[in-house]
Amino acid sequence: MKRLLLPLMLAALLAALLAGCKALPDKPVQEVMYDFGPAPAVPLAPGTPERPPLLLSDVQVGVALEGAGMLYRLAYEDPHQLRPYAFARWSSPPGELVHQRLRDVLGRDRAVLDPRSASTLTRRGGVAPPVLRLELDEFSQVFASAGQSEGVLRLRVTLLESTPGGEKLVAQRRFEARRPAPSADAAGGVRALAAATEAVAVDIAAWLRER
Repeated sequence: MKRLLLPLMLAALLAALLAGCKALPDKPVQEVMYDFGPAPAVPLAPGTPERPPLLLSDVQVGVALEGAGMLYRLAYEDPHQLRPYAFARWSSPPGELVHQRLRDVLGRDRAVLDPRSASTLTRRGGVAPPVLRLELDEFSQVFASAGQSEGVLRLRVTLLESTPGGEKLVAQRRFEARRPAPSADAAGGVRALAAATEAVAVDIAAWLRER
């Protein structure tokens, strides 16, 4: 009897161990970090005049965009709710990524200064450059359905003239771009938002040339 019970007990123990292994969760998914990738190389056309220097301020953002989380909206469920991807994030907060890409695009035909460089220029007798202030209102991947989404960027831009009495408003405008995502996931959202940012930066550069 004992000889019969021992194999049965061992079989039951083995079955319990196998069941326990099956109940264990899968290994956590590794987090993926994204940025916009290298800026497209756009050579200047021959004879293109160099524009006056410009002071580009930091991009102001709301609380939702202060971190490096990648945000999306399910417009078909609740367009007012921002949701973060669990295993994907930006290499820097969105405001910094937008600032860098705008700096790259504007720098194709003019010197783009930060506040410290502009102060140094003024102290050395140079003319204080105009100031471009930026407010990022929307930067998310918006899903119209489970399989269709687009990157949406909305940015308010204010151009100010530096005068001895302070800054003077020159012009203000809102820019918006929407670009389709090639896939309904974080990687697709990255490509869509990178394309939307490039489009807005090009539009801002053209707008500044008219001022």
